[in-house]
Amino acid sequence: MSQTLLEMAKDLVLAQIEAHRLSPDEMHAALQQTYASLKALQSLEDANGNVAVITPETPPKPINWKISITKNHVTCLECGQSLKQLSVRHLKEHELDGRSYRIKYGIPRTQPLAAKEVTAKRQEIVQSSRPWEKAPTFLKAHGKAQQAGAQKKRTVRKKA
Repeated sequence: MSQTLLEMAKDLVLAQIEAHRLSPDEMHAALQQTYASLKALQSLEDANGNVAVITPETPPKPINWKISITKNHVTCLECGQSLKQLSVRHLKEHELDGRSYRIKYGIPRTQPLAAKEVTAKRQEIVQSSRPWEKAPTFLKAHGKAQQAGAQKKRTVRKKA
């Protein structure tokens, strides 16, 4: 039973993941590199070893995004610039948006692209202003609760 090169590459990468020598995040790059190496070996074998084969260079190690976000600043992983936050305007300079930037560098979608100090200040402002209490759905629900409470008080007074 003959396997295709892609199946062989998949099996090799899967074995590395199972042996905990490769993280699932690195799987895509490892699969491409393994396939390219197998393809090069196959062409070498087909030519009876008479063809020079250039193996692809090892892809760069993934960047640890966590070190780019500190208490006082966030470092753009595209250009290295230090900022208080990665604004839409700044990311547009790199032809990215927040979503594509997060995907490119493996950042969780819930992680703010701002310095921890800036994020904490924003949370403080939101807690003090309580904007959810101004939302129409909150006001409507709160109004019904008050009406129900007032109705209950009236029935208690009538009974007394």
